Amino acid sequence: MHPLLLAFDAVLLFTLLALAAAAILSPEPRRAVMLFIAFGLWLSLVWARLGAPDVALAEAAIGAGIGGALMLAAARSAARRPTDADREAP
Repeated sequence: MHPLLLAFDAVLLFTLLALAAAAILSPEPRRAVMLFIAFGLWLSLVWARLGAPDVALAEAAIGAGIGGALMLAAARSAARRPTDADREAP
């Protein structure tokens, strides 16, 4: 294997792990969803690099596209919902 391809694979791996950790540890739901979308797009690059273009297209379309849009809508509606403390305020 060529050393540049090995370095590229290492960059893909470490960036994928960093995006996953950032999405999981993000305290803000909207930012976590955006990081999840970036994770899905990056994962589609990984699948393409592994030689599975059909899985890469499915990940980009379904995982990052449709799933991300649905999660953004859910995060938006959850942000508008009043909390218990807001309901008990005089």
